Amino acid sequence: MDHYHDDGQQRSATGPLKGRGATYDPANRFAPTRSEQVDDGWWQEATPDRIATVTATESAKSALSWNRSPDLPFDRSINPYRGCEHGCIYCYARPSHAYWDLSPGLDFETRLIARTGLVERLTEELCKPGYVCRPINLSGNTDAYQPIEAEHRTTRALLERLLEWRHPVTLVTKSALILRDKDLLSELASRRLVRVMVSLTSLDTELKRQLEPRTASPRARLRVIGELADAGVPVGTLVSPVIPGLTDHELERLLQAARDAGASTAGWMLLRLPREVAPLFEAWLESHYPERAAKVMSLIRQCRNGQDYDSRFGHRMRGQGVFAELLDQRFRKACRRLGLSRRSDSRLDSGLETDSELDTESFRAPHRQGSLF
Repeated sequence: MDHYHDDGQQRSATGPLKGRGATYDPANRFAPTRSEQVDDGWWQEATPDRIATVTATESAKSALSWNRSPDLPFDRSINPYRGCEHGCIYCYARPSHAYWDLSPGLDFETRLIARTGLVERLTEELCKPGYVCRPINLSGNTDAYQPIEAEHRTTRALLERLLEWRHPVTLVTKSALILRDKDLLSELASRRLVRVMVSLTSLDTELKRQLEPRTASPRARLRVIGELADAGVPVGTLVSPVIPGLTDHELERLLQAARDAGASTAGWMLLRLPREVAPLFEAWLESHYPERAAKVMSLIRQCRNGQDYDSRFGHRMRGQGVFAELLDQRFRKACRRLGLSRRSDSRLDSGLETDSELDTESFRAPHRQGSLF
C-alpha cells in the first residue's frame, strides 16, 4: 500500500470549502500526539479554498467483510474503496478513516484508498469448502460508485465475476455512475441475483449540494431509479438519513417521487452521528444553517436518549422517543398509500437466513486452475 502519514495536526475550522462536506479535519484519535495551529502574529500560509483529491492503492488481503449485527440485512460485504469523495457530511463511515492514520474530516473525502486484487481474493474465499452462498452487499462502508470507480472499475469487475458465478449481490448508491453497469445489472436481475437501493436525502438541490457535495443530483437519482426499473432491475429507495428539523418534512415527497420514478420498495434510516461525525456535523450546521443548528441538534438528542448518538442494536438505525416513532408512522403510512413494499433494515426481519427474494441456489464456486507441478 502507498501509505499516507498523518502529521497529527488538527486543521482549524475553515468554513465551507467548494465541493467538500467537512469544514475541518478533527485530529486522528489514534495519534500519540496532537498539535494545533494558532495565530501567533507571524506569517502563515493561507488556507486553500479548494483541496484536490489524492488516491493511494492498497493490496487487499481479503475481500469479504463479515458482520453479526442484527441491524443489518446482510452478513457480508465488499468495500472496493476506503474514504469517499462524495463528501456527505453525515457519513457514518468517516470514523473508519482514523484506522489508516487519516482524519475522518476532510481527509475522508480527499485522501482515498483504492483496493486492488479484490477479484483474486474473492475467488479464493468463495472456493473455500465451507462457504455458504448468501447475498454480498456492495459496499457496506462507502459508495461503490463514487467518482474514482470510473477510473478503477473495481465494482464492475466484481459484478462481472458475481454474474459468472451466479452469486447474488445487493447495492446501495447515490451515484448515477451505476447506469454504466446497466447491462450487467439487467442480466443479474434476469437470474434473480441483484437488488438495488438508490439513496435519497432531499429534493432540494441546494441543500443536497451542501449536504452531499459530490453526489448525483436528486433529479439524476430519480432517473437512475427509472432506468434501472425499465431494465428490469429490482430497485427501491432508501430515504437516508432523515435529519430532524432539516429534511424530515420531505419524507412523503421523497417516497412519492421515488415511486413515480419506478421504485417498488423503500426503507428509511435516522441520522447517525458516531464518534467524530457528531462534531463535524454540528460544525457543518453552524456554517450552513446557523439559525437551525440548535433546533436540529435538540431534535436529534430527543431521538437518541439525550445524546448525540446511541449505538445500541435496535436503536441506532431508527432512534427512539416520540419524534422517532412519528417518523416511522409517517413512513409506514406513506408506503401503504403509495403501494411501496417496506424494506427491513433488520437481519431477522429481512429473511436473510432463507432469502426468498434472491437466488442463492444457483451459485457455482469459481474454478481455480491447480498447478501441474
